[in-house]
Amino acid sequence: MLGELLGQVVSESGGKKLLRDVELLRRSVIRGRGEAAYERKAEKLVASWSLERAEAVARAFACYFHLANLAEEHHRARVLREREQGPKPLPESLAATVTELRSRHGERGLLKLLSDFEVHPVFTAHPTEARRRAVVTAIRRAGDQLGRLDDPKRSAGERLEARRRLVEEVDTLWRTGQLRTTQVQPLDEVRSVMAVFDETLFLVVPELYRALDRALSPSDSGRRPPLAPPFLRFGSWVGGDRDGNSSITAEVTAATLLVQSEHVLLALENATNRIGRALTADAMTTPASPALRRRLAALRSADPDRHAELEKRSPSEQHRQFLLHVADRIRATRVGDSMRAFRCADDLLHDLRATQASLAAAGAARLAYGELQHVIWQVETFGFHMAELEVRQHSNVHTRALAEIRSGAARSAETREVLDTMGAIASLQARFGPDACRRYVVSFTRDVDDLAAVYELAGHATGGTAPSLDVIPLFETVADLRRSPSVMEAMLTLDPVRRRLAHAGRRIEVMLGYSDSTKEVGPLSATLALYEAQAALTEWAAGHRIRLTLFHGRGGALGRGGGPANRAVRAQAPGSVAGHFKVTEQGEVIFARYGNRAIARRHLEQVASAVLEASAPPRSKPARPAAERFRGLALQVDEASRAWFVQVSPIEELSRLRIASRPARRSGGRGIEDLRAIPWVFAWSQMRLNLPGWYGLGSGLAAAPLIDLKRAYASWPLFNALLDNAEMSLAKTDRRIAARYLDLGDNPELSALLLREYDLTKERVLAVTGHQRLLEDRRVLSWAIELRNPYVDALSHLQLRALRALRAKKGSGARDRLVAERLFQLTVNGVAAGLQNTG
Repeated sequence: MLGELLGQVVSESGGKKLLRDVELLRRSVIRGRGEAAYERKAEKLVASWSLERAEAVARAFACYFHLANLAEEHHRARVLREREQGPKPLPESLAATVTELRSRHGERGLLKLLSDFEVHPVFTAHPTEARRRAVVTAIRRAGDQLGRLDDPKRSAGERLEARRRLVEEVDTLWRTGQLRTTQVQPLDEVRSVMAVFDETLFLVVPELYRALDRALSPSDSGRRPPLAPPFLRFGSWVGGDRDGNSSITAEVTAATLLVQSEHVLLALENATNRIGRALTADAMTTPASPALRRRLAALRSADPDRHAELEKRSPSEQHRQFLLHVADRIRATRVGDSMRAFRCADDLLHDLRATQASLAAAGAARLAYGELQHVIWQVETFGFHMAELEVRQHSNVHTRALAEIRSGAARSAETREVLDTMGAIASLQARFGPDACRRYVVSFTRDVDDLAAVYELAGHATGGTAPSLDVIPLFETVADLRRSPSVMEAMLTLDPVRRRLAHAGRRIEVMLGYSDSTKEVGPLSATLALYEAQAALTEWAAGHRIRLTLFHGRGGALGRGGGPANRAVRAQAPGSVAGHFKVTEQGEVIFARYGNRAIARRHLEQVASAVLEASAPPRSKPARPAAERFRGLALQVDEASRAWFVQVSPIEELSRLRIASRPARRSGGRGIEDLRAIPWVFAWSQMRLNLPGWYGLGSGLAAAPLIDLKRAYASWPLFNALLDNAEMSLAKTDRRIAARYLDLGDNPELSALLLREYDLTKERVLAVTGHQRLLEDRRVLSWAIELRNPYVDALSHLQLRALRALRAKKGSGARDRLVAERLFQLTVNGVAAGLQNTG
């Protein structure tokens, strides 16, 4: 339906000839999947168009994918709602997990698991959301109308109006510029994340807690004190991650937390106002407790005019009076009225819990533990800062800054910025509390000096007040991952770390980087190195009675550690989860997982369920761990995979391939080691080869006995997830299209090597999994990719046309190059939408 509406809009706006060209290309690429003659026809058709006509056709295909994604999202949400109406709880739901864990470990064992349980997603601003915010908003408005049109309770007139509005929104999407005309600013990224909080997270969190509470005691949830702990915590790097990004300054970091605070305080104010206005129980049926009456008396004394107004509007409704007063104070906190503001979120919780206790004492248990409990859960989860703002910086920056300070030399702009950032963190902690901005991540941690440097620099903070920091090492290369236990051993000797451990119950955090390790040695070797690091760190922590939280820096793309998060939890080294799971949510993944309320709830519920299952003790004495049983096999596969990588040694050749527009780099170097992992993955995704998701895997698998590989696939969750993710990456690869991009590099030997490895990887993965074709056991995903591929082919042909025009040495004027650049960028957005991943 959405495709038909888009065709109608394209015809009305661009004329019937444009629609005819779009349809001609569409039919050619569909038939070109099976007949080479039609593929050549599609190429010739694209070559025959002017660049302007090619741009208009590319816009149509890009819009189509935005609408196709919307249709799939809408369908997923609808299916989830339908399944939840069944007699049994959904697999991987909290209800199913609680039932299973209770049967295995009893009530006491279940409650012990819940007593130390935390799921901690961290949003990042990594530049992998290709869509403009205006495009995202237009798609969301179309989704609202699609929901109304699909609602069986709507009248015929309402459905007609919803369809009219839907066509209008599709028309708006078609006319909205797909490309950004100005550089995205850091606070623009902050506001994009705020939209996810406003529309989804704030509402989903209490729903999830209620689902757990209901699972723990179904008959009386909402009529007793809650059994479900507030297990979600959110973090953000948006506005705090300055590694290689000079636009993230101390001022930006300070402004970011103010924006976050504004949103969460406004949401809490509205929620408290809504509940307060509805709380019309009077003093005769629901008398206030002595404690609440004392609080009302204090209000009368401090602000007699406001108390008189509340009493006039709500006579004898003391609980309502008090909650409306609480809402007033939340507003005062938001606007900076220090006379009436709450000092901290704990003070707000005290007032809310006093209201709750008073209602419960008066026999109004449903009013005490219903909607009011939801607000309490929201305050416990989000505080006054929404998400803890984390700061990240490269270890080399700290080394240079500290050397300048120790030498007494004039401080460079870079060093001043480091110290200004420390001062900004101290100021934010003074205003919002230490937990609002405490974590400081050190990229490319090599040794303990990289961590000690941060603590020393904090002592030189601008303003003279040192912030309270949890310095988190980020181990990214394979060598650093192997050194991580010895670095952590040395970290325990630092005085600030010892003091913090005593205060934090001996909990410490370590971050593992998936992106750069995969770029360095390929997905197979990186996966094994990360697993070994997890196991080694877990053993180290146990030896020192450390409560370890592993922070997984996973990207959205499979080549950067992406894939289903719940499966990733189950594939962790034994004992490494221990009730706590922290992970980055990056780029387009944020909107894919949290843009829709039903999908966001399901995603968080699956991850939470997986964390509980992974943290539960085994029912009986465990067999020898799979990682130990298959260690020899893993080493055999790893060695062969690395040998392929060294033999091909594509670093220099690939750095000259200029697959897309010049990617972002950490420094001015031209080698692959200077190239960020995100543009590295993005470029291979655009050219349809998806190299980072599978390269080296085929050679590794070919070196090991097939029967052993099949056993590992059947019984080792890590190996199973690795191959399933590679299979998905292979399914999104198109060998024919990729070969055309490789031809642009004018290096036939390298092209042949890469394509041979692709063929070998596909053959070996199918042999190990026992599948006849890729994604044989994931029918819906397989269909979705097969249906999309021809349409992505159309955009790839258009992109190749743009690249050839941009690479042409002669015959292209400035205007033609401008149009070609615009065509190229438009196809980048379209291919990203079609494949549903960028970097």
